[in-house]
Amino acid sequence: MSDDPSERAASLGNQPPELLSAESAPPLLPARMVNEFAYCPRLFYLEWVRGLWAENTFTIEGSDVHHRVDTPAGIAPTPDASAKSVTRGMELSSERLGVVAKIDLVEYDGQLARPVDYKRGRPAPVEGRVWEPERVQVCLQGLLLREAGYTVREGAIYFAATNERVIVPFTPELEARTLELIQQARATALAPTAPPPLVDSPKCPACALVSVCMPDELNLLYHRRYNRPRTLITRDPPARPLYLVGHGTMLRKEGNHLVVQPREGEPVRIRCIDVSHVAAFGMVSVTTSALQALLAQGSPVVWLTRSGRFLGMATGFPGKNIELRRRQFTVPESQRLAYAKEFVITKIRNQRTLLRRNARLPIESALNALREAAIRAQTAPSIDVLRGIEGFAARIYFQCFSTMLRPDVPFSDSDLFRGRNRRPPRDPVNALLSFLYTLLTKDLGVQAHVVGFDPYEGFFHQLKFGRPALALDLAEEFRPLIADSVVLTMMNTGEVGPTDFRRLGVAVVLTDDARKKVVQAYERRLETEIRHPRFGYRLTYRRVLDLQVRLLAATVLGELTDYEGFETR
Repeated sequence: MSDDPSERAASLGNQPPELLSAESAPPLLPARMVNEFAYCPRLFYLEWVRGLWAENTFTIEGSDVHHRVDTPAGIAPTPDASAKSVTRGMELSSERLGVVAKIDLVEYDGQLARPVDYKRGRPAPVEGRVWEPERVQVCLQGLLLREAGYTVREGAIYFAATNERVIVPFTPELEARTLELIQQARATALAPTAPPPLVDSPKCPACALVSVCMPDELNLLYHRRYNRPRTLITRDPPARPLYLVGHGTMLRKEGNHLVVQPREGEPVRIRCIDVSHVAAFGMVSVTTSALQALLAQGSPVVWLTRSGRFLGMATGFPGKNIELRRRQFTVPESQRLAYAKEFVITKIRNQRTLLRRNARLPIESALNALREAAIRAQTAPSIDVLRGIEGFAARIYFQCFSTMLRPDVPFSDSDLFRGRNRRPPRDPVNALLSFLYTLLTKDLGVQAHVVGFDPYEGFFHQLKFGRPALALDLAEEFRPLIADSVVLTMMNTGEVGPTDFRRLGVAVVLTDDARKKVVQAYERRLETEIRHPRFGYRLTYRRVLDLQVRLLAATVLGELTDYEGFETR
């Protein structure tokens, strides 16, 4: 791996060591991870300890370069042989060094051996023409060959971009530095928290894990930088949710595509890689082959009732970040209360802002009451008291909700909004609110799972079988900004009308066509770009959801002191 971010190739690996008994010795540290540590200790920790990984252009190109040499070929001669030969994809390990390596190419000339490491880029503009991480990695390979009995004096780096190789002499200084980095990497892997991000490093923009690491955002919150963060995180993930709506709809797999087959109408083909997760509403079906393909690529399937009540989520193995889940379940009560306060205070402030911007009538007393509720929440002595404050603020907010609706919405008096109700919703606005809150909770539950949380273990909402408490916690601050905003837009623009709802006893439910329209409006809202109030750059609400979950994870893991809710201005 190069110190130049644009020249780095793909790399991944496994864990740390020290000379211990076979029973207690930790897993061997891959040479590629020593390379990562030399390049960026935090990147090493995220990949090796937390098991995080993401692809980008450079890692894919690096995998292509390694394709030919990754397949083992040739037989390694004995150290006392005299003939010249070559082996590819040779694996060596050392309990003494505590490392393992798969060497791209080894050239033998009698007792002499030379490891050759393949890189996608070009030689570095530094003395020796090779960055330190690459020199260390090939030197480590040489040390393994030497321990296997060969004479090794140098290695080589082959650069695919320029089709040339550069010789790396194994000096005493380089060997000492390699051994030092092995020990430092092992010690870092045993630390309870990840190393801090690099500050203003040119390495960050091309890093595959930049959206996970969040170097500039965390450094700003650490007070290690004061300039506005660079826009390093990707604007949006390329994959999108797939919604299955409509009785009898089937999702099946054909080749590398998923096929949505409605009960009536033409099927729709979608590439598997373009699906982030599936939301299945009501009596729809997913074939075994489709489910296997989704789980294999880490795309959950969320099951909901026809009206949108959350039933459960089918996922593959949970994320490798076991440390996050361990800490999530052992967060002390004082910290749980602090998280809950931030969820509630941010929600109340966002409710107040939405009312202040959109109310068509004077509501100063309600705005003052919400301001006071947010202040009282800051000093709430317990979760129960906080729940009482949140409930009071919700009543004030929904008493004024109709002031944000057009006075001439084309609904009968019995269908007008007169306050929040649910289970079942008894008017069109409440039907919309309930359905959109479910969509929002679904997205945050999926994102919590992706980051490594258990979506069912929350801090504010009470634990209940089958209830994604953490997803509900995270949804609080976004209900006014996303769900309530969509309701107001759809009602005030006439995007939904009386024919989009039907009454079942006292309940009012959305028709299948209406649910599709709501999903489309919700997705449009997630695609809306805003300026982040804390970091200053522009991003979509979809990316904001991801960012907030990751900031909460950083707080739970001890990388940040306090969690900050997303408060619009």
